[in-house]
Amino acid sequence: MKISMLAAAAALMAGACSAQAANIEFWYGNTGVVEKAIQDQCAAFNAAQSEHHITCVGQGSYEVSMQKAIAAFRANKHPVLMQFFDAGTLDLMLSDAVVPVQDVLPDVKWDNYIAGARAYYETSAGKLFAQPYNSSTLLFYTNKTELEKAGITKTPETWEEIIDTARKLKASGHECPYVTNGEPWSMFEQFSARHGLPIASEHNGYDGLDAEYVFNTTFVAKHLQNLIEWRKEGLVKLASDTKAGNYTAAFNTGECAMIENSSGSYTASAKAFEGKYEITVGMAPMYKGYERHNTFVGGASIYIMKGRDKAEVEGAKAFLDFLRRPEQQMFMTAATGYVPVTNDVMDAIAKSGEANAPKYATAAVGIESMNQPRTPDTRGIRLGFYVQFRQVFMEETQKAFAGQETMQVALDNSKKRGDELLRRFEQTYKGVKLP
Repeated sequence: MKISMLAAAAALMAGACSAQAANIEFWYGNTGVVEKAIQDQCAAFNAAQSEHHITCVGQGSYEVSMQKAIAAFRANKHPVLMQFFDAGTLDLMLSDAVVPVQDVLPDVKWDNYIAGARAYYETSAGKLFAQPYNSSTLLFYTNKTELEKAGITKTPETWEEIIDTARKLKASGHECPYVTNGEPWSMFEQFSARHGLPIASEHNGYDGLDAEYVFNTTFVAKHLQNLIEWRKEGLVKLASDTKAGNYTAAFNTGECAMIENSSGSYTASAKAFEGKYEITVGMAPMYKGYERHNTFVGGASIYIMKGRDKAEVEGAKAFLDFLRRPEQQMFMTAATGYVPVTNDVMDAIAKSGEANAPKYATAAVGIESMNQPRTPDTRGIRLGFYVQFRQVFMEETQKAFAGQETMQVALDNSKKRGDELLRRFEQTYKGVKLP
């Protein structure tokens, strides 16, 4: 009788604990191998403990995820955690829908995050607003096999060497020496960062909402004009010029020999190359005469949304703690090519005995690239309506690549339209102090 009463009491206690356990949602915007990795981590978290249960819901894209989350917030039906990419940082900081992660987790050693990963998501005072998650940066990949066929044994490191290599590839019969998607993140933002060039005044908006775009007056204009000339020469192709119609696919199939792409693309490229080609990976190229600075962090971070109860917030904290573990970051790197975000992970990789394994190929070079010398203009981009501006930039520069206007006119028009977006954003948040 006593035993049955104890069992009944235990069952009641278990039921009480279960009732208090937090069932939380995490909305993300990835598909493909990244989505699989996220779902695997969610399953691993649920399997590792019983106090909390997380449901991870894919929204198809970062933009859709943010739009749905903000709409759900207004209806008080929002998730506890939301993932969003770099371009929407300021929009979310001023949305009043999220709470700084450093306020919720004050005891975490946030300075353990590599500078290149945390700077983009910090307030001007250095408080981390979101926890970096699937972090990437721009890297340079070559098809070593194709280069060697053309007699090239040294991987190019500068733009001058890339074009010299491209001419040798073309002379050997290669139809696509170098390919680019023409998108601002790779072609313009990361280029500006590593060359130490400002994108906008007020240190890219970190120092105030009254920033104005200045990229049309920097060396970016010369670089983009060079791409037009190199394309005419048959050395560079845009994604639309390739048989694949997609620049990553054009590289992965061997159609194109060189590419600048996200570290998050490495796993798919390496897998496509298996048994056919050898791939090399290094930091994105510089022009001679420029000092190398850090590249920006790409990918996305995780925000804690306001308005959830204490149990749900505790569940969110537990999940974020889980994702911060070195073994979970190593898993994400191995599964996707995304770069680790805390300093202790490289030590963990070294101790694993697999430091030179292909699955960790992007880790050291990605961290090295993001941790190059920094300036106030290479901390990140803190500009309003920046997601919309990226579309403006694409529209105008594509006109230049199509020969409808000069690249300088395209950049001047991008600056004008971009400044209009900035003034609208400034008016929307008039009187609001930047975080």
